[in-house]
Amino acid sequence: MDRVEGLEERVAHLIRAVEDLSDVVARQSRDIDRLLRLTQLLAEREAEREAAGEAPAANQKPPHW
Repeated sequence: MDRVEGLEERVAHLIRAVEDLSDVVARQSRDIDRLLRLTQLLAEREAEREAAGEAPAANQKPPHW
């Protein structure tokens, strides 16, 4: 009987670990989706700037030149 109880305890711990990992993966998936949307928005904004002929600040001469 002790052997069965030991196995049940181990299975319960493993189930808990799997549930915890599932929660982590779900949160990371939401974070990745959010970051991908933000990256896409920034890329679109930059493409609009380039299409409008605006040079990025790094490529412009400072006003004192």
